[in-house]
Amino acid sequence: MKTFKKKSISDYKEVVEYIISTDIKIILLEGNLGSGKTTLVKFFCDFLHIKDKVLSPTFNIINEYNVDKNNKIYHFDLYRLKSKAELIEIDFLDYIDSGNYCFIEWPEICRDIIRGDVLNLKIKSFDNLNRDIIIF
Repeated sequence: MKTFKKKSISDYKEVVEYIISTDIKIILLEGNLGSGKTTLVKFFCDFLHIKDKVLSPTFNIINEYNVDKNNKIYHFDLYRLKSKAELIEIDFLDYIDSGNYCFIEWPEICRDIIRGDVLNLKIKSFDNLNRDIIIF
């Protein structure tokens, strides 16, 4: 388990470098609404010089960001899904098995169907700036 104390947006750099160093591509994001889950994904994409605009996938369920012509980052928000059947409808496992980075907000519904290694990342917010980011 690793804990990062975030006091400013620039503190995400250390978190992103750690995620990349693990070589684990599936990241499960937990945290209250507004805790910074999408902000972390945005910073991750910025770190990799991705030009796509990073937005919360709340309504789309999944957003794709182009790393290069062969690689993507998939960003899921599973908050509105009610059943595993809905995961099958969106070809969730195809994305997960793609070898690309997959950031999954509200992962409770998918935990038991993901194969392979995952990083669990929990964001605890204390106020507008201060966060603990716990990775396990």
